[in-house]
Amino acid sequence: MYFVGMKSILAVEDDPTLLDLLKIHLQDINCRLDTAQDGLVGLKKILENPYDLILLDLMLPSMDGFEVCKRIRAKNIVTPVLMLTAKSEEIDKILGLEIGADDYVVKPFSIRELMARVKALLRRVNLNEIKDESNPSARIKRGGLDIEVEKRRVLVAKKRVELSPKEFDLLVLLASNPGVSYSRNRLLNIIWGYEFEGFAHTVNSHINRLRAKIEPNMNEPSYILTTWGIGYRFNEDL
Repeated sequence: MYFVGMKSILAVEDDPTLLDLLKIHLQDINCRLDTAQDGLVGLKKILENPYDLILLDLMLPSMDGFEVCKRIRAKNIVTPVLMLTAKSEEIDKILGLEIGADDYVVKPFSIRELMARVKALLRRVNLNEIKDESNPSARIKRGGLDIEVEKRRVLVAKKRVELSPKEFDLLVLLASNPGVSYSRNRLLNIIWGYEFEGFAHTVNSHINRLRAKIEPNMNEPSYILTTWGIGYRFNEDL
């Protein structure tokens, strides 16, 4: 599988053997690998360079992967993040997803499994870049919200806002079905593919970040409403 143009991937990982293995396999799918074996070094590279995907180890020297992910999301860097870790406790997985990771692979994993996750995340990036000039992009307009689905671009009051991949997917799902109430577990199943009840807080965290970016007033949301006792819905009156 090849992608439109060469993709740039940063692996923040302190295992040189894994980095060598990644480099070989990523070259086969037209990807260029940049590396950092330290959390602080990785953070600096992310802040200074555009990447299509970040592979982020959890246990790193200087700064762990949780903190790196938290800081880049705080800077509104929406590059997909695939966390790599030897820790398998549920609380670690939940925390990684809540702070903005897009996927999570627990070591030891096969290179085949890892590459499947990489391809899935890059496929989304790839689709964003394929433009069919003969067909207009799907567009959703609700109130002052303008969503260009194929371009994955969101405008609020004509100003562009940057959303992470999961934030965008949540917004499109809800805005495409105004008035439909989705439980947290259903949103997990549709957007993340995780069906564990313990991950419900992940949905809450993403909804809160999404509201902070698109709502004129966080205390009185206009777009994404809470359906008490169930979950969330998009305002059907817009």
